[in-house]
Amino acid sequence: MAIRKAVKGTAVVASGGLVAFYGLTQLTEYRKKQVMKLEDCMSTRSNTLPSRQAQLTALRNTQEFDVLVVGGGATGSGCALDAVTRNLKTALVERDDFSSGTSSRSTKLIHGGVRYLQKALVKLDYEQYMMVKEALHERSNLLNIAPHLTALLPIMLPIYKWWQLPYYWAGIKIYDLVAGAQCLKSSYILTKTKALELFPMLKRDKLVGAIVYYDGQHNDARMNLAIALTAARYGAAIANYTEVVHLLKRVDPQMGKEIVCGARCRDVITGQEFDVRAKCVINATGPFTDALRKMDDQKNPNICQPSAGVHIVIPGYYSPDNMGLLDPATSDGRVIFFLPWEKMTIAGTTDTPTEITPHPIPMEEDINFILTEVRNYLSPDVEVRRGDVLAAWSGIRPLVTNPNSKDTQSICRNHIVHISDSGLVTIAGGKWTTYRSMAEDTLDAAVKAHNLSAGPSKTVGLMLEGAKDWTPTMYIRLVQDYGLEVEVAQHLASSYGGRAYEVAKMAHVTGKRWPIVGKRLVSEFPYIESEVQYAIKEYACTAIDVIARRTRLGFLNVQAAEEALPRIVDIMGKQLTWSEQRKREELSAAKQFLYYEMGYKARSEQLTDTSEITLTPAEVGRYMKRFHKFDKENKGFITTVDVQRVLESINVYIDADTLHEILNEVDLNKNGQVEFNEFLQLMSAVKKGQVSANRLAILMKTAEQSLDQTEKPVSVDRSGGGV
Repeated sequence: MAIRKAVKGTAVVASGGLVAFYGLTQLTEYRKKQVMKLEDCMSTRSNTLPSRQAQLTALRNTQEFDVLVVGGGATGSGCALDAVTRNLKTALVERDDFSSGTSSRSTKLIHGGVRYLQKALVKLDYEQYMMVKEALHERSNLLNIAPHLTALLPIMLPIYKWWQLPYYWAGIKIYDLVAGAQCLKSSYILTKTKALELFPMLKRDKLVGAIVYYDGQHNDARMNLAIALTAARYGAAIANYTEVVHLLKRVDPQMGKEIVCGARCRDVITGQEFDVRAKCVINATGPFTDALRKMDDQKNPNICQPSAGVHIVIPGYYSPDNMGLLDPATSDGRVIFFLPWEKMTIAGTTDTPTEITPHPIPMEEDINFILTEVRNYLSPDVEVRRGDVLAAWSGIRPLVTNPNSKDTQSICRNHIVHISDSGLVTIAGGKWTTYRSMAEDTLDAAVKAHNLSAGPSKTVGLMLEGAKDWTPTMYIRLVQDYGLEVEVAQHLASSYGGRAYEVAKMAHVTGKRWPIVGKRLVSEFPYIESEVQYAIKEYACTAIDVIARRTRLGFLNVQAAEEALPRIVDIMGKQLTWSEQRKREELSAAKQFLYYEMGYKARSEQLTDTSEITLTPAEVGRYMKRFHKFDKENKGFITTVDVQRVLESINVYIDADTLHEILNEVDLNKNGQVEFNEFLQLMSAVKKGQVSANRLAILMKTAEQSLDQTEKPVSVDRSGGGV
């Protein structure tokens, strides 16, 4: 039974839109019939997932596939699943990892698109209206077929002018009406008092009230992976790190022209090349659509105009656990979402024209734009600091547009299916939520154009990887049967669904009274070491695959991800028999990924040896006094030895490696010591909010307070306690 996860304190919603409070509803007769219709398809599903090597062997040795999909994002994986469940012999190749591009860098929403509906109504745009309607249908289906990876999310629209209340209320109600029977839960109005009760961080000045509506939320990279793995279990030959070198063509004797009949592929890891022949080749490469089209014919015009969307991650305390926020009109007319996700808070997105690159970098200008917009909606009591940005990323949207268009904000995110003269099928545009219908349209067109023997699509209601044995309470069994921490068990259940038991079986004994098994990769996140081993079964080939897409550590906290890297590389090295040289290369590549693509560079640039010091004389005097408690010899700098001496005097012990890491964060000229000027630059950056939670700053402040306490004379009258 496919049941959606409920938001805390709300109803559990079953398929078909029925609501049952405090319990689970049974499937309706209609839903049962849907499941029965899928039984023929379900019977071919395998419990065994072939290894990557086995998949490569299948790609090499199969004489001819019916369909070869190029691209392992959401749309490409969706095409592979749609094709293989129509009993077509299916292959998929991806030059990087599954979901390595745009599909892992979304806003994490499963939605119809409130702003698209607004544009459709204002401009009387029927095409855009139908896109929203289709997306709302797909939203409902996606929540049903992957209940472990999805959840309902109420989103608040704060109102600061009375006239906006009826205007936005009407728009949101139409959004509910367009969803029809698939409306997740009816929207409602909140008073100012109730809005502040549910979202206490909200700016209260001039607040009139709020409107709350419902959309879905998911773990995008793992959802993409679930689609790809499901296709593999149905028999599709899929391989990541396998790039197309060039397309294969043959002359059609009947038409007398060249047609695409496969692709020359290269295993990126080994460098080996081989041919994959297919009756039909589908181009599902997202932002790189035009590159493959030009591989088919250099004269093909560009049909995609890329747009960059930047998101940031800040601590979870910036938003409630179960309520998102929508800013419908930012200072430059864009929309900003402010959403809880994985116990953190996501804010975004921007929408600016960009160049196509496989490694997009979040820019400081975009990060600051988002922070400024967030400040506009949060209470002045909540200081939104640049130093609180734990990660940031940029995703490239493959928008379908006229090549001469400059304004990417007005472009509809609808999709097109195009078949070239040589038979290359291209699917471009669209949005995450509609990946399944995009795949269905693509395969319908491919079957017709290439005379493939296949029936209609079977993917509506088709349960994805991990959904079959998932229940909202399965995490309790993980705790009881394996001795996992509750937080870890909840994480495993929501990430792997019914496959979480396999991950738990791999977990090592901790040697502690509790938890019995499950060693964490880093203390503040519920990711455990056995997930790295399981990631290899899920075709993870690099350390980046693990920190970015099998777990989401790199997207949640770049520093925590960096701390976990050595252990991840060690585990993968043992499993994949990596040499010491390969381990060093993996560590270096993963750090580069975090530094550039996950915002570590932008974060580290907040404190440099050229940072301006903006402290008052009194503040400089106070920090000089603190510094001299560590620099007893007045050398003008402190080392790990100085810090260790002070800490031992107050009975605090930190190992030498950790102390070296702590000082290295502030050692701006990298000479192995922290000079007084560097310390002032640190404290100035902390004051301006550019740096937060710096370990050396907090450690020195705490040590100073402890030293001052011990140096104070103890009054005889007060000795023995009292307040």
